Amino acid sequence: MDTYHINIAGVDRDLKMYSVNEHLDIAAFIMFGDVEVTEKAASALLKLCPEHDVVVSAEAKGIPLGYEMARQGCREYVIARKSIKVYMRNCTEVTVNSITTEKEQKLYLGDDEAEYLKGKRVLIVDDVISTGESLAALEKLMEKCGADIVGKACVLAEGEAKDRDDIIYLEPLPLFYK
Repeated sequence: MDTYHINIAGVDRDLKMYSVNEHLDIAAFIMFGDVEVTEKAASALLKLCPEHDVVVSAEAKGIPLGYEMARQGCREYVIARKSIKVYMRNCTEVTVNSITTEKEQKLYLGDDEAEYLKGKRVLIVDDVISTGESLAALEKLMEKCGADIVGKACVLAEGEAKDRDDIIYLEPLPLFYK
């Protein structure tokens, strides 16, 4: 199988298959460049999500969804960065290990963003939740900032993530074991 067919918020897509290792393949969902899926998925998720003050996601694949959900909804979003930029001072940081990234990474927020998030009702969003490592890192980052996490949402719940009762998602995405 070279592709996996899926319908996301009324939009049909064929996701290309990639090998993670000798025992596992994944169907890669990449929102970058897919405006139709991004807009429709954001709209569908907003109908399911609780009221919130700000949308938070991690660099990089969650950026389109976070932006579009904020544009259609609360009008505020914050992106946790994977590296410290010159304009980021006194950073709050956490460590993350993701299924789609080979090595350990860190997520950072500058002091201005951390202060802004304090006491805010935060909706954490991402394109795909699989192992939940990236989500857990964002949760820790929000806790360090004093934000109130009111919901966690993604477009696709991959593998066992579909069985979680703490996330909102549009469609399940299977893992393909060899």
